[in-house]
Amino acid sequence: MIPSPLPPDFIPFNKPYLVGPELEYIAEAVALGKLSGNGVFTQRCHQFFEQTYGFQKALLTTSGTAALEMAALLLDLQPGDEIILPSFTFTSTANAFLLCGATLVFADSSPEHPNLDAATVARLLTPRTRAVVVVHYAGVACDLDALLPLIRQHNLILIEDAAQAIESYHAARRLGTIGHLAAFSFHETKNISAGEGGLLAINDARFAERAEILWEKGTNRAAFYRGETAKYEWVDVGSSFLPSEMTAAFLWAQLENRHCISQRRLQQWHWYREALAPLGALGVGLPVVPAYAAAHNGHIFYLLCRTLPERQALISHLAARGILAVFHYQPLHSSPFFRSLYSGAPLPHAQRYANLLVRLPLFFELTHSEQQRVIEAVLTFYGAR
Repeated sequence: MIPSPLPPDFIPFNKPYLVGPELEYIAEAVALGKLSGNGVFTQRCHQFFEQTYGFQKALLTTSGTAALEMAALLLDLQPGDEIILPSFTFTSTANAFLLCGATLVFADSSPEHPNLDAATVARLLTPRTRAVVVVHYAGVACDLDALLPLIRQHNLILIEDAAQAIESYHAARRLGTIGHLAAFSFHETKNISAGEGGLLAINDARFAERAEILWEKGTNRAAFYRGETAKYEWVDVGSSFLPSEMTAAFLWAQLENRHCISQRRLQQWHWYREALAPLGALGVGLPVVPAYAAAHNGHIFYLLCRTLPERQALISHLAARGILAVFHYQPLHSSPFFRSLYSGAPLPHAQRYANLLVRLPLFFELTHSEQQRVIEAVLTFYGAR
């Protein structure tokens, strides 16, 4: 069956944005004759992140998932080691550590916002806890001020799943620079995109050398190319985490234009927030951004409906008007895969966000008139016009 064409005025949930030089840079990478990765554009991206963001070491990866898997391998987990992480997140956050044999300890979300509730982490700590993974949902920082004293007191590793959080801050510090390790995503749905792709940021020197070996499929090839060893050999575990030069070239074009992209998305985010503010008086939730997370990147704008049926009715109402809105994560602790393994306490806030949260269209090329259509459709649904 041939799918029906979308109406010309259809507003998608997301649309990847090309800033301009992507194809030019890909052609340049092809002309340079090294496509398998770790060439000119990969090194340019690495240098950018290390110098501009201040990461001790930056390694591009094939995806944000791959970056998390590298982080998990670097922990050298042993059977019974526990990882605390939010339940309201994508499967990659959990799979990376489960694949390395960790015991997953799921935390609830905050009552105010979908991020992990830092106040509950102390109760989840045991002598087997090795790391805490925070997810900066929607590019809004998790409460790291509450977590960092626990991390230091118990000698734990802090991993930032910053997949959605490029160009976001916690107070004056860039997200991804605070944890020992951090993972970013450049999937097509992210603010800065390469179609696919990711980045592992290493902020603790003890992980830097081994991270490069894992990245090079368990070999010391990078050191060999730098003239630091007479030959390269298989010296550790590893995998094919390294993306192609074409991915790096595409990403470089986006990084050059990161400020323009962030500014545009924030304009759209703030317009939604201002125009839909009347819904708060009706009991509809609007995004909460704590003061320490005020410098966020406008990655997601969401509403919290009052009931699950209302959420479904709103999505249908928007779809009937040519607007695609979507819900988001389902709690991992109660998922079909994990529910039989979960023995912890109920996580009511994670379930609440799963049931009530709806994401509105937000992408660079969303025009003012299109966004106005979305706003009017939402206000009409709630009788707030």
